[in-house]
Amino acid sequence: MTPRARRAFFAIILFFSICAVAGTLLQRRVGAQTSEDESQLRDSLKTFTNVYALVEQNYAEPITGDRADAAIYDGAIPGMLQVLDPHSHFYDPKAYARLREDQRGHYYGVGMVIQQQNNKVYVVTPYEDTPSYRAGIHPGDIISAVDGKSTDGWSSDQVAKALKGPKGTHVQVTTVRYGQPKPLVFDLTRDEIPHPSIDLKYEIRPGVGYIHLTQFQETTGDEMEEAINGFGNLKGLILDLRENPGGLLSQAVDVCDHLLAKGQTIVSQRGRAYPDQNYTATHGNGGKTFPIVVLVNRDTASAAEIVSGALQDHDRALIVGETTFGKGLVQTVYNLSENSGLALTTYHYYTPSGRLIQRNYAGLSLYDYYNHAGALPADSTNREVKLTDSGRTVYGGGGITPDEKIDSPKPTPFQDTLLNREVFFQFAPVYVSDHTVDKNFQVDDAVIADFKKFLTTQGIDYTDNDINGTKDWLAVHIKDKIFTIQFGQLQGLRTLADWDPMIQKALTFLPEAQALEDNAHKIEQEKAMARNSASNSSSQ
Repeated sequence: MTPRARRAFFAIILFFSICAVAGTLLQRRVGAQTSEDESQLRDSLKTFTNVYALVEQNYAEPITGDRADAAIYDGAIPGMLQVLDPHSHFYDPKAYARLREDQRGHYYGVGMVIQQQNNKVYVVTPYEDTPSYRAGIHPGDIISAVDGKSTDGWSSDQVAKALKGPKGTHVQVTTVRYGQPKPLVFDLTRDEIPHPSIDLKYEIRPGVGYIHLTQFQETTGDEMEEAINGFGNLKGLILDLRENPGGLLSQAVDVCDHLLAKGQTIVSQRGRAYPDQNYTATHGNGGKTFPIVVLVNRDTASAAEIVSGALQDHDRALIVGETTFGKGLVQTVYNLSENSGLALTTYHYYTPSGRLIQRNYAGLSLYDYYNHAGALPADSTNREVKLTDSGRTVYGGGGITPDEKIDSPKPTPFQDTLLNREVFFQFAPVYVSDHTVDKNFQVDDAVIADFKKFLTTQGIDYTDNDINGTKDWLAVHIKDKIFTIQFGQLQGLRTLADWDPMIQKALTFLPEAQALEDNAHKIEQEKAMARNSASNSSSQ
């Protein structure tokens, strides 16, 4: 069999494997298939095979191996899954490996984020306490060679693959840095690179902790416990789940287990293919409570919505921000042949009060669905109404509606241009190359003047109103990138968090969160007294 034929054969076998998995689940959902159903399925698969063979043999241009793969990986399989729902998804070998790496929370390499810009691969940031950070690689450095091989024409994926490797092995990285007359050569020893899901945790005010949780991976529960214990005697917590796309259900349950009382329900899964499952806090917070404000936005999804919904339903936290994404479909990931995978929807998520998290997607294109077109308003009378433990009204069927609304700042066209053109990222290396920066650095009028000159060199038009109307925003984004170069990623992230208007607004709701917590305790005590009274009466 020729390589071309083998690839085509494998692609068809893979497609049939996915059909078999989906068909097995469908059979469980609706009971045993009739002989007529089975005959229709066989006819459909035969039709697909015939169509694929005709295309492969007679298309106007030869279908190479890559194009044959694309016909299956990017065409037939996604097309089939998209008919089912927006979240069932096929992972080709490269995407599946990346998924598993994200879930594990670590990999082996040199520890840097890179991205491709203008046909060059730039260092976005080295992770702190990693080989690349310790060696002195900076954000803004251009990776010009790896092990002496020029990276001209390489994609960021190709560079990333060359940088990764077994622990203890060496890789030579050559970079071009603004202001340096010669390329810089770094000999790096690969190591295990932790990629924590909590990228920022610090005391944002005396006694008040701030935690930014980016996703839910295998280490998240332990990270959360360590972060909370590290604050000591907490008087309040801001848990930032904005832009958190979710991740592992088990870790969402672990996070809730650290914050809720033992025995409280966290989430339930309901489906027709498998038995329902209920998850409860098995250890609990041991009576250690403090006011919590959870900050969410429209891109807070899935496992992050499970945490938000559970804390809201038990009156354990005040949810502030925007209505969340509304992703309540549970995917089971099946490992297929050739290191590929299939994430297939098998359940729906429900919060403790019985709210369905999933937003309606009937009749929506994927573009409209992911861009929130057709989303129900938060106060829609069409949404299901449920009650929290203390009797507060909450809504289901469209994400988690915040208790207090905080809108995300809307950027101006000038701000959009600066962000889309990566202007702050490009300006910082230029500024650092001929200025001394210490931790007392502030963006004053002289820095703004340098920045305006840089905009001119980049061909970016602006007006005095553009600059004056966004001066605070400009200052913090300039300082973020400069501090990231000088002092590391964490200092840059903290610079942004200290300024962030949504975080500052969330802090003002801590007294309301405390009142919510106090009222929840009061109601729970009243219920306990009522239960004891009823028990005593029945024993007379």
